[in-house]
Amino acid sequence: MAHSAPQPPPPTQPWLALKLPPVALVVIACTLMWVLPAFVQLPLADPWRIAIGTLLALAGALVCVAGVLAFRRARTTVDPMHPATASSLVVRGVYHRTRNPMYLGFALALLGWAVVLAKLSALLVLPLFVLYLNRYQIRPEEAALRARFGAEFDAYASRVRRWG
Repeated sequence: MAHSAPQPPPPTQPWLALKLPPVALVVIACTLMWVLPAFVQLPLADPWRIAIGTLLALAGALVCVAGVLAFRRARTTVDPMHPATASSLVVRGVYHRTRNPMYLGFALALLGWAVVLAKLSALLVLPLFVLYLNRYQIRPEEAALRARFGAEFDAYASRVRRWG
């Protein structure tokens, strides 16, 4: 009697996976950037830092909106807390360049906020935000999309980078 190789257990999700809406994470990151002490000020004059920070934040907002519009055109859910309910895999528009335009937009907006605040400590929050999103939001989303769309998602993920 032939025995098949034992199957590995299904991957378990970290306990924080898909627990906090990404918009809430942005608010938390903004607040943390605001309240952290300014140990080192960024060397930008007021008009320049405000202009650069505002442009970065606006660029981030535009990338986010492009992502939402692509989801709307595809008539699928934008709900990041329940990626398994996606009715289609969105690969057009801004999703042709990045698998996570909304999160990329959030990161750009946070970078803009950090520049406006002109605090090195605010800039240090950004990598923490990205690390958290990768571990507790993006990886679980990708697992759900892989389970739902299989090889179609794998092909997409192999040709489009996660962060663009």
